[in-house]
Amino acid sequence: MTGSTTFDTSVAHPARRYNYLLGGKDNFAADRDSAHRLIEVFPAVRTAAVENRRLLERVVRHLAEHAGVRQFLDIGTGIPAAPNVHETAQEISPEARVVYVDNDPIVMAHARALLTSNTLGATAYVEADVRNPAAILRSPDLRATLDFNQPIAVLLIAVLHFLADDEQPYHAVAELAAAMPSGSFLAISHATFDPLAADLRRRLTALTDPAAGHGPFRPRTYQEVARFFDGADLLDPGLVSVVDWHPDTAGVPHATPVEAISYAGVARLP
Repeated sequence: MTGSTTFDTSVAHPARRYNYLLGGKDNFAADRDSAHRLIEVFPAVRTAAVENRRLLERVVRHLAEHAGVRQFLDIGTGIPAAPNVHETAQEISPEARVVYVDNDPIVMAHARALLTSNTLGATAYVEADVRNPAAILRSPDLRATLDFNQPIAVLLIAVLHFLADDEQPYHAVAELAAAMPSGSFLAISHATFDPLAADLRRRLTALTDPAAGHGPFRPRTYQEVARFFDGADLLDPGLVSVVDWHPDTAGVPHATPVEAISYAGVARLP
């Protein structure tokens, strides 16, 4: 799918379905139908989408404020939804530089139109697929925007659960991590059915089977998600529910781990 300039709007796409769940309008009937079928079985799916978006902002803010990160590689960025990564990062450090990556031409069209940097920092856009990390890493736009002599935060928020096991997600993450400068960071959120009751888990497993028409979806257990961080040093509080990763404390309502059904972790790379 890397570099593709064609798309099929009759088939649900994760980025456009996510956009609909967040209240956006950049989606098609197939995306909305897929979302509604998920909502029928698991009404909290909107909450799960919102919590992942909130997590993204917290991760970027934390790394910019507490780790001094000034460069971000956001893979599977999705259709823009404020606050975007560069907005959060440049609020803290105006010189922050961000590269957005997605495999959906619609996402990239919106990104190029809406995700514009201030004059001190920079943004760039790469149409590529996490399944092909080499294509991401050799992108001239990425290399022209990010300094590989300085730490980079790789953001894989709500992305890897769309990769089946035979698509080698662990290899993709390892290849990306190995290419990063020393002292970089890896941030991941990943869907899980761990907190769900057995009956709901069975129903969601059946609904998210690729044959059901929602596209690939592979929730993973705690141990399976933890494996993505092999060789890296997880920051506090470790691998936890997205709602428990440095949660907001200023009057923001908190979802439960059952509603959020995702793990989150941030690690320092060697």
